[in-house]
Amino acid sequence: MEMFLMGLALSLLGVAVSAIAFGAAVRGEPGSHRERARTRPTVVLPVPQFFADGDAAPARPRVPVEVLLLQLERHVRLEQAAAESFLLSPTVESLHTRTSSPLVH
Repeated sequence: MEMFLMGLALSLLGVAVSAIAFGAAVRGEPGSHRERARTRPTVVLPVPQFFADGDAAPARPRVPVEVLLLQLERHVRLEQAAAESFLLSPTVESLHTRTSSPLVH
C-alpha cells in the first residue's frame, strides 16, 4: 500500500511539473505576441472573382433553365443514338464520326 501511494504521489508530481512546463512553453514571453502583431504587415487582398472584372457586365443575357435542359436532353439523345449505331456496326469510321449536336465543339 505504501508503494502504491508513493507511485501515485510521484505520478501526480510528474503530471504537475509537465503541466507547468507546457503552460510556460505555450504562453511564451508576455510582450512577444504583441510585438509580432505590430511588425506583421497587413496584406489587403482583392475581392476574388472568377475570370472577370467586378465592373464588367455579363456578356450574355441569362438563359432560362428549361432551354438549357432541352439542349442537354437533345445532346444526350444524339450521343446515345451514335453509341447505338456504333454497337450495330462497329467500324473505325463510325467510332470517329462526330455527332450533329451543337454542344460538341
